[in-house]
Amino acid sequence: MAGSREIEADPDFVWARLNDPEVLRQSIAGCESMRVESEGEFVASLKLKLGPVSAAFDGRISLSDIVANRSYTITFEGLGGVTGFGRGVADVSLEPKEYGTLLVYAVEAEVGGKVARIGRPLVRRVAHRMINEFFTRFEEAVLAART
Repeated sequence: MAGSREIEADPDFVWARLNDPEVLRQSIAGCESMRVESEGEFVASLKLKLGPVSAAFDGRISLSDIVANRSYTITFEGLGGVTGFGRGVADVSLEPKEYGTLLVYAVEAEVGGKVARIGRPLVRRVAHRMINEFFTRFEEAVLAART
């Protein structure tokens, strides 16, 4: 899954929000908590409903290949006990534009366990919805913080 969003804010400002655990928590659907574990490492708790399956996930998020104010790679893994797991990687980059920032992303993810058994098409739809919701909420948080 890949896409982009134009955000009416300076790339440095957007970058700071991409690294703010509270902004990330607010932007991730179902995220109940997010805390910094160490530099570039976050721990999160999420509750999600994927079709007929409700699950609580404990997750780890790691940032790598960091080019300050420009790009990074996010590696994530969530474990939901018997419900299953989700893991993946996302490349995120920021490009300055005349009226703000173009945020470009590419995500690869996989799920397993009970979550995977609900069917690939449903999981894909839910994943697309969650990614779109994340970037909509993120953009709203950036614009709200700008004022």
